[in-house]
Amino acid sequence: MKSVILYYTFGGSTKKEAERIGAELEAPVYRVREKRNRSLLGSFIPGGFQAMKRKRVKILPPEADLSAFERIYIGCPVWAAYPAPAFNSIADLLPAGKEVEVFLCSGGNDPRPSDEGTKRMIEAKGCSVTSIYTIPTGVAPSKLKE
Repeated sequence: MKSVILYYTFGGSTKKEAERIGAELEAPVYRVREKRNRSLLGSFIPGGFQAMKRKRVKILPPEADLSAFERIYIGCPVWAAYPAPAFNSIADLLPAGKEVEVFLCSGGNDPRPSDEGTKRMIEAKGCSVTSIYTIPTGVAPSKLKE
């Protein structure tokens, strides 16, 4: 099955996990970036609120043609017990008929209360969710040094 990994990272933990999964599956890995860079404070206050409300943010288009893959892995950090807002924007790009696996990197919050809504969002795009799982990083969030 031809797979691709898309991820959004803020502090770098999700990048490490995406690269690990990509190497394991021998699949291409693409980073998704927000059009506007966030500060650490901007991720916690407005970012946490946006995550809880399932808001979208403007992202740069991924370099991958998602229609060319059968399974799409999406990874992002957990903010306020929900996937970061960039996740919602990535989900909007999903072509129908794909299998989607979601991996969430958490430094402490339990994203489980948001899993059902995350699944519904992906299924509304005509995709099937193979799994949603959390990777506990044990790392406090910090801004990734570019």
